[in-house]
Amino acid sequence: MKRSFPVLLLGLLVLLPYTAGAQDYPVKPVRMIVGFAPGGGNDILARLMAEQLQKVMHQPFVVENRAGASGMIAIEAVKRADPDGYTLLVGPSSGMAVNPALYTKLPYHPIKDFAPISIVGDIPMILTVNPASKAKTTGEFIALAKQSALPLHVGSGANSFQLAAALFADKAGISLDNVNYKGSSQVVTALMGNEIEVALIDAAAVLPQIQSGRLRALAVTGKTRFSQLPDVPTVAESGVPGFVMSFWSALFAPTGTPQPVIDKLQLAIKQSVAVPSVVERMKQLGIDPIGSTSAELADTVARDIPLYRDAARMANIKPE
Repeated sequence: MKRSFPVLLLGLLVLLPYTAGAQDYPVKPVRMIVGFAPGGGNDILARLMAEQLQKVMHQPFVVENRAGASGMIAIEAVKRADPDGYTLLVGPSSGMAVNPALYTKLPYHPIKDFAPISIVGDIPMILTVNPASKAKTTGEFIALAKQSALPLHVGSGANSFQLAAALFADKAGISLDNVNYKGSSQVVTALMGNEIEVALIDAAAVLPQIQSGRLRALAVTGKTRFSQLPDVPTVAESGVPGFVMSFWSALFAPTGTPQPVIDKLQLAIKQSVAVPSVVERMKQLGIDPIGSTSAELADTVARDIPLYRDAARMANIKPE
């Protein structure tokens, strides 16, 4: 037994610097990688978080944009980074849950290659119609769709919205004919111009038009009502039980990042999204502040990937 003490002591000495480093984290600037160009919602949210994390953790948090390939360039860059907590991914649901439903050969695995930290914010979609529509509730819209001789047109500004519309139609027992647009702003324009009958649109894109009365919100797609539209029910409340789908933006680190670092970052995110000025800014962007635990983020990713795969099958989208 005595011979084992030097080996054990050596092992402890080897671990001490690593453990101390995790406890002292961060001791230098931290990079936050965003897979989209500056100015978009994910980028704005990342910069808002970087500012708050710097205040909480007393080190610079620097946003770095690596746009392209549906966010895959940024995601793969973080996958290859050292697992020391100094390179983080601002990972949207499009890259971490939708891409696995659309691509057969991803250069990363959203669960195996990343350590979940926290969901920063939840971005609900809003089931939206033109005010001239006869449908004033989700139930009335479903009835209208069932009575129509031809499928009603739904606008989608990206694959993720098309998948959401396909899943909604399946759950509601109706047929919708998808019309693709280049982005949510074009979908909003088409809806106001009566080119399409309905759309599932991210809250940030459509909130001003709903608040001004130029469009009508029937329901929100999240688990709970959207804070900016408290009188608008959820889709599940509106007679489509089991339909819950929203986008999210979360923070991830490469797999192997020390747990104490993950824990410190998770707590810092929770503190940051509770700051009143941050809450107000996020709500202006159509984002509900979350600050989830790491386990909750892991559960969300694991739940959403098969959800989007089912939606892709319903929409007849074959993975590339």
